[in-house]
Amino acid sequence: MRTAALLAVCALALATAATAAARTRATITVYAAASLTDVFPRIDPTPKYSFAGSNTLAAQIQLGAPADVFASANTTLPQQLFQKGLCSQPVVFTRNTLVLIVPKSNPAAIHSVYDLAKAGVKLDVAAPAVPVGSYTRQILKNMALTSVLNNVVSNETDVREVLAKVALGEADAGFVYSTDAKTVPGQVTVLTMPAWAQPKVQYGICVVKNSANASAAQAFVNEVMSKAGQAKLLAAGFLPRVKPKTTK
Repeated sequence: MRTAALLAVCALALATAATAAARTRATITVYAAASLTDVFPRIDPTPKYSFAGSNTLAAQIQLGAPADVFASANTTLPQQLFQKGLCSQPVVFTRNTLVLIVPKSNPAAIHSVYDLAKAGVKLDVAAPAVPVGSYTRQILKNMALTSVLNNVVSNETDVREVLAKVALGEADAGFVYSTDAKTVPGQVTVLTMPAWAQPKVQYGICVVKNSANASAAQAFVNEVMSKAGQAKLLAAGFLPRVKPKTTK
């Protein structure tokens, strides 16, 4: 009887501890780039997520926003927070590529990036301070096509706004990540950009120093970096965090 009672007490204690751990885990708040909107909840549905342009989220963290984890669509912003003592040393957790999208109806008859230079084309991009907006300008510079920016009709605050406007036909074309284009199948046509012109699109993640749940926050980062977390990122179209070495 005593043994059975002891086992019951131990089981109850373990269950209570597990529940408490789950509650602690559920309380963390993850600030993440808009392009991670679909994949992060697949990796872990328990945190509270805030998705937006990485630059907006970084600015909020600097103002003391109650974030526990920051996942950015570049490495520059989390590195800046680290240098200011506001987050841990960021690590790269995935990569991406930039694509040009047009509405399925393609009213402006855009079939390559060079068609963006045509008069009357309505090009939608993210603002320069947003990582995808910065990458957009880098790829156009690499291709000597910065003049097409004269056809920009709007500078958005995150990549999902660009995606929505093009999918709805409110713009003739826009630059987004390849992973974002995959979230609206049948609504846009994807035009790939040459590999030689692609900027280095790396995502960085860190634990915010003011986090009240630092251990749970680090556990989330570990989950993203784990084999299972990386597999879900790959399944969503993201690239391996480390570029595979090419053999000659």
